[in-house]
Amino acid sequence: MKVRTIGLALTALILPGIAHAAETCAGIGLEGHHPAAMTITETKEVANDPAFPKPYCLVHGFTGAHKGIDGKDYAIHFEMRLPDDWNGRYVHQFNGGNDGVVVPATGPLLGGNKKDTALGRGYAVVSSDAGHDGNASPEKGLAGGAAFGFDPVARIDYGYGAVEKLNPLAMALTEQYYGKKIAYRYGIGGSNGGRHGLMAASRLPDQFDGLLVGYPGMNLPRAALQHALDVQSWSKVNPDITKAFSVADMQFLAQQILKACDGMDGRVDGVVSNADACQTRFNITSLACKPGQTKDCLSHAQIAALRTSHNGPYDSHGHMLYSSWVWDPGMGSKNWRMWKLESPIEAWHHKPIIDVMGAASLAQIFTTPPTAVGPTPEDLEKYLLGFDFDKDAPKIDAVSGPFTQSAVSFMIPPDTGNPHLTQFRKDGHKMIVFHGNGDPVFSVLDTVKWYKNLDDNNNHQAADFVRFYRIPGMPHGAGGPSYDDFDFFTPLVDWVEHGKAPEAVKAGITPGNEEAAGLNPRDYLYCPYPKITTYIKERVKGKLTGKGELVCQ
Repeated sequence: MKVRTIGLALTALILPGIAHAAETCAGIGLEGHHPAAMTITETKEVANDPAFPKPYCLVHGFTGAHKGIDGKDYAIHFEMRLPDDWNGRYVHQFNGGNDGVVVPATGPLLGGNKKDTALGRGYAVVSSDAGHDGNASPEKGLAGGAAFGFDPVARIDYGYGAVEKLNPLAMALTEQYYGKKIAYRYGIGGSNGGRHGLMAASRLPDQFDGLLVGYPGMNLPRAALQHALDVQSWSKVNPDITKAFSVADMQFLAQQILKACDGMDGRVDGVVSNADACQTRFNITSLACKPGQTKDCLSHAQIAALRTSHNGPYDSHGHMLYSSWVWDPGMGSKNWRMWKLESPIEAWHHKPIIDVMGAASLAQIFTTPPTAVGPTPEDLEKYLLGFDFDKDAPKIDAVSGPFTQSAVSFMIPPDTGNPHLTQFRKDGHKMIVFHGNGDPVFSVLDTVKWYKNLDDNNNHQAADFVRFYRIPGMPHGAGGPSYDDFDFFTPLVDWVEHGKAPEAVKAGITPGNEEAAGLNPRDYLYCPYPKITTYIKERVKGKLTGKGELVCQ
C-alpha cells in the first residue's frame, strides 16, 4: 500500500513541540493542543447519537475571522467528527448551495442511500460554512443568504478560501488527536460542493488523494445566467411563472422523450442511456397542439420557451454565455420542477429556487459590484426579468474597487476552460465525477465539454486519473426517475488505495423513490464516459432467448 500524506511533518509545523502526542477529546480545546490559527469553541464525546450509533469526538470551532467592509463579522466556522473506531482516513465534506451553515460532518456519499456516510465507514470528517453565516442579514429577507457577497473576503472564502485555509488545519488536528499520520485524504461534494472539489484539484492538488465530485457547478456564475433566461422565457408563457407548465405538461414531455429514445440502448427500461443520440431523435416541435387540441400536447408558447431555455443564454451578438442542455426524462421530476418552475415553499410564494436563491446569488455574489435586491420573491423575480445579457452578464467577469477578484476568478477553477490538472495527475491522485442528464441547475453538457478538453490535454489518457459518469434521468442530485442507489465512493477508494481503476458501477433504486417506479428491471450499470450502458440480447444458435445482459460499450 502506497501512503500519500502531508503527515506529521505538517502537524509539527502547525503544532510545534506536541506533534507526536495523541489527544483526548476534551484536551483538543486546551491552549496549545490545537493549531494556533483555530479557535475551538466546543469539544464533546458523543456516544448516543440517535442518527449515528458509533461513538465519536465532536469538535466545533472557527478560523479566519475578519470584519467585513459591510460591517458584518465573518469567520470560517467548522465541525469535525472524529470516530473512536478510526480507519486512518480523512474526508473534507464540501457542502453546497450558498453554504452559510455548518452542516453536520457526517460525510454523505452522494447516493440515494442517505444513511451511507464516510463517518459511518470510520473516516474523520470536517464540514464548514465556507466563511459566512447565512442568517447574519435577516433584514434583507430572502436575499439575506447571499448578502455576504457585499464583502470581498467573504466572497473569496466562499469560492475557494475556506477550503484552502481550513483543510491543512483540520488535517493537522486529526493527526494530533489520533497521534498518527492520515493514511489517505478524500474530498466529497455535490453541486457547489462538486465545484469545491474541482477547485481543490486545481488550486490544492497536493492535499487530496481522491475526490468524489457530483453534478458540479464548475462554471457557477455562468450557470446563474441561465436563471434569468429561464424566468424571462417562462414569463412569456404566463406572467405567473409557476403556472407556465403544469405538472402534467412536464410529465407529458418526459414521456415523449422516453417514447422517442428509451429503446435506443437495446431495451425499454425507463431511462435514456444514449443521451447524445436522443438529442437528434427527439423533436420537441412534434409535441405542438393541433387546432382545437388541449390535452397531450404543448402550446406553441411553451415549446418556444423550452427551446429557448434548452439552447442556453446568449448575448445579442450570438455569443454563448454558458451551455446548452439535454432533453431527458428527468425534466418531469419533482426536483426539476422545484428548481425551474415551482417550489412547495409558501414563504417564497411557490416561486422556484432559481427565482429566489438564484436571483439573490446572481445579484449579490456573481456580479461585480454587487447589486442590492429587495427581500421578497417578487423583488427577486423582478431582478431576473430585467436582467440584460449585454449589459449585465459581463459583470460576472468584472472587478470594482475593493472587489479585486471577479466572480469568474474566485468561483471557477482556474483551468476549467482549458483543463490539464497536471500536478494532480503527477501526484498520482484520482477523481470520479458524475452528473445527471436531467440536471436543471448545471448542464451535464458543460461537464462533458470539460472532460473532453481534459482528455485532449492529456493525450487522451484522462481516464488514467479521472473517470466521468453520466446518470440518465437524474436531476440535481440522487433521485428522480433514475437508478439512484449507487456508490461511487467505494470504487474511488479502491482506485486510490489499490490501483484498481473503476469500470461499470452497479446501481439500483432506493426504497421510497416513487419517481423511479417505472424503471424495470431494477438493476443498472453506470459506465465511464464515453461508454454507454447497452443491453445485449442473448442468442443461442442464432436465435434470441429472451435473456440478455447490460454491458458498457
